[in-house]
Amino acid sequence: MALILLVDPSEMARRAMRGILARAGHRLAVADSEADAWEFIRKVIKVDLVFSEQKFPNGSGISLVQRLKADCLLKHLPIVIYTERTDRETVKRALDLHVQNYLVKPYHDIDIFTEIKRATLQPWRSRHFEEEKSFCKLMGLTPEALHKQMEGLQTSLEVAQPELKREGELKLDKKIAERAAALAADAEAAGAWGIVDCLNELTARASADDWDGYLTAVEQIAFAARFIFSHLNPQLTPMEFLSDDEQHALQEEEARNHWSKAPMERRCPVVDWPRLQREVEAMAGVPVIDTAAAAFQMAATGHPSCLSPLMDIVEKDPGLAAQMLIAANHVKRSQESDPSPVEEPRLAVGLLGEIRLAAQAASLVIAEERMMQLPPVFDWPRFWKFQIGVARMARYTCHYLELYSMESVAGVAGLLHDLGKLVLLRLHPFALQAILGHARDQQVSLREAERLFLGCTTAELGAHFATKHGLPPRYASVIRWIDSPEEAEADAPLVAVVSLARDLCRQNNLGADGEMKREHAVPIEKTPEWRILSGSTFPSFNLRKFELQVHSDCRELKLELNGRLGIRAVA
Repeated sequence: MALILLVDPSEMARRAMRGILARAGHRLAVADSEADAWEFIRKVIKVDLVFSEQKFPNGSGISLVQRLKADCLLKHLPIVIYTERTDRETVKRALDLHVQNYLVKPYHDIDIFTEIKRATLQPWRSRHFEEEKSFCKLMGLTPEALHKQMEGLQTSLEVAQPELKREGELKLDKKIAERAAALAADAEAAGAWGIVDCLNELTARASADDWDGYLTAVEQIAFAARFIFSHLNPQLTPMEFLSDDEQHALQEEEARNHWSKAPMERRCPVVDWPRLQREVEAMAGVPVIDTAAAAFQMAATGHPSCLSPLMDIVEKDPGLAAQMLIAANHVKRSQESDPSPVEEPRLAVGLLGEIRLAAQAASLVIAEERMMQLPPVFDWPRFWKFQIGVARMARYTCHYLELYSMESVAGVAGLLHDLGKLVLLRLHPFALQAILGHARDQQVSLREAERLFLGCTTAELGAHFATKHGLPPRYASVIRWIDSPEEAEADAPLVAVVSLARDLCRQNNLGADGEMKREHAVPIEKTPEWRILSGSTFPSFNLRKFELQVHSDCRELKLELNGRLGIRAVA
């Protein structure tokens, strides 16, 4: 595989060259002009061959060749002039400059592959270094020892470059000569003759009092250090030669490592609480998982004859439910004097109406489902089942405890209780995977892992979002105090109901919220939730019967959410 740079502003030429190179597995990058090509080569270094048009705006193929030949490290880079129109004088100039070839368009794949083969038989960068095997034998070195010498030389050049620049500004020619001679000796010992040439040019500029040329040559020292890195890492393909998909995958891998390796590299918290607060406040809406958003958008933009299907979608998704509640309450506050908030997602859909729902569908804040995957224990379907399970168990608990006035609100609160994870997923997509993975690997609680990475919990993150964006206060209370209901400053019974429902879903493995399963569950009567709720029960209340019924309901709900309810009956 060769790395080819095409210098040609013609889109047609680029497409044609890309198609030819792809057939042989070569990679292509493009530049519009001489200046762009020069910057690209200096930045990337790992270019095996340049194909250049002769004529283009702001430069020419010939002037690019002249510029390359004048550079002590780039003078061996092979270049082929491949042009539409030509003349005898231009051809002679090009050949006098020792271009690899001068060809006339249209492209011919055999000619292109021939030129690539010529260029890669002896890679031009290797001409600046001794051949490794024979040089190691001559010097009594192992390849590993030689590489270590080269790495040391690279570091020395990087360290010396700012010092050489400062000495040049002060015109300290003797100091420069001493420093450059020491570096040149190290380069000779490593067989890096191209680096020796750069250092000799630097010294010559200083000796001739050519200080403008000297400062240009100093910049070449940093380039020389990168040149050594390129030589030592031939397997690395520069980002500029990767496809869009490959670049995206590489960027994702870097972002994933940035989060997952933070504890080991002592970089925690990766983001601090003040920054997270600012990011939350700047969000345009509640994050909605892309697959759920697509279902809502399809229904909302299809001119529905009634809103019932949209209501069904919204009341089963935490992101959509929260967003519609926020939007409906915003409309209600602007139109009515009644301060009571809209707390029912179905009612919110009805209040918004078809036109506003279509606008909401078009402006949803999307979070990617794939970023929730942590095989084999956690993903969006499991997380969704858990939210639905908590919602249903919260309603059931209220009904069983005869807290009928709280039943509907408890169901919605159960659906929204873990909104903070969706917020985090949108703000920092790789953070959730890192936190879940760390909690699992280190056998710590999710809250502990969240505080390590974020300096806060996702409950605090979700509560801040709920407060700043106008989610009904009771839901903000549940989100904030779900982990410590005994500390709830408001709506303690509602918080306790949802927290208890969450515990019951965890015990019954109804979906997953990322928390590790406890080997021994705490009995309900000893939980802080029950200490809050027990005062509301009637004397005839039977806790054991309640627990048995919950386990039965959880089994039925698991079958329902897995799409298997009633299979046995049909069979």
